Amino acid sequence: MRIARFSIDGNVAFGVVEGTALPSGETPGPPGSTGGGLVLDIIKGHPFAEFERSGQKIPLDKVRLLPPVLPNKVVAIGRNYAEHAAELGNSVPDVPVTFFKPSTSVVGPGDPIAYPAFSDEVHHEAELAVVIGRMCREVPRERVGEVILGYTCANDVTARDVQQRENQWARAKGFDTSCPLGPWVETELDPGDLGIMCTVNGEQRQLGRTSDMVRPIEDLIMHITEAMTLLPGDVVLTGTPAGVGPLNVGDEVAVTIEGIGTLTNKVIKRG
Repeated sequence: MRIARFSIDGNVAFGVVEGTALPSGETPGPPGSTGGGLVLDIIKGHPFAEFERSGQKIPLDKVRLLPPVLPNKVVAIGRNYAEHAAELGNSVPDVPVTFFKPSTSVVGPGDPIAYPAFSDEVHHEAELAVVIGRMCREVPRERVGEVILGYTCANDVTARDVQQRENQWARAKGFDTSCPLGPWVETELDPGDLGIMCTVNGEQRQLGRTSDMVRPIEDLIMHITEAMTLLPGDVVLTGTPAGVGPLNVGDEVAVTIEGIGTLTNKVIKRG
């Protein structure tokens, strides 16, 4: 099931996406929307509890897609793909490297990525994002699946020069618009071996598979929840495959994940 969050006529709601997108994952429509014959069946309530479909259906190209969730926090994992760690001159850490991206960094499909004025080297990082479905703490490995609502595409946009010269990553990875998410949450998906691709202006930059993760999702959720409570709608970013590279003002960057779809954003000059 694909669950989207959207706005129409000033109202915000969740809906179940029905239909089949175009094969490439690229679908027509205005910024922040998706067409290709897809429709939304508006749901009563929210997806973090049992809900009913209203039966009221709207063509997807008539709405604006929003970030599929508004997380209280985004917990991200660094260096979880060995080839990516190596391309930046790093080794795979003994324990997962965790950091936060604030809620103010989150934007949705079609929203602009504003190039920060304090950086001269901003990179894309295509990632599989895990969306938490229920409040959880100290989750045992065998129960991790019970706390996950589903999965979506993410771009862990990073000010690489700032990351390299500062001792922590808060500004480099937490600036406004640095966490695009979308286009929706896929709830029925095996995340163990999915293709991940990033293109910039249609040119392939990253291509990998989730099976190349150093640590699987179960281990990441266990590690995180040893320390903190995750809330419904929180997001865990699982790391990026090799091939990260620069973004410039005017670029269009797209993250495509097998079984989910495509998240597209354009880079603009920060006003």
